[in-house]
Amino acid sequence: MLLEMRVAGLTIDPFTNAPIVILKDLEEKNALPIWIGILEASAIAAEIEKLKFSRPMTHDLLKEILDRSEISVKKITVNDLKDNVYYATIYMEKDGDSYEVDARPSDAIAIALRMNSAIFVDTKVLDKSRSIDLRKMDTGEKGGGSRNWLELLEELSPEAFGKYKM
Repeated sequence: MLLEMRVAGLTIDPFTNAPIVILKDLEEKNALPIWIGILEASAIAAEIEKLKFSRPMTHDLLKEILDRSEISVKKITVNDLKDNVYYATIYMEKDGDSYEVDARPSDAIAIALRMNSAIFVDTKVLDKSRSIDLRKMDTGEKGGGSRNWLELLEELSPEAFGKYKM
């Protein structure tokens, strides 16, 4: 089953300094953190902030190509999680013909934001993301225990997501 989500914000993993995009469902009952690359985080942040550059960046160029080719992006889905790697699909349409393209979630999200397309997550991905053993890390707390990443993220206040909170 697909659950419509939106980009709730970007944050930084305090342990690895890797960017994380946070997706939340429209009722804010479910959240999905996806660790992404710095370049993709910059592309998502630029679109959230509506920043314009003197020259087109990669995702802006792709949007321009799609627009000029009269190809619409109907939706994107984050549809699988295998070996701690998320998978996404971009669903496009031109002249009544539908096309699906495999993509990294970060690129699919960056494109969806630019094309005003819906973002969906398969509920099986949410279930799998809650059971990733490698997402437990030592938090450095007294007692040396580890905490589940989702628990840690759920405890963060909206302000902790910084200026990219939407």
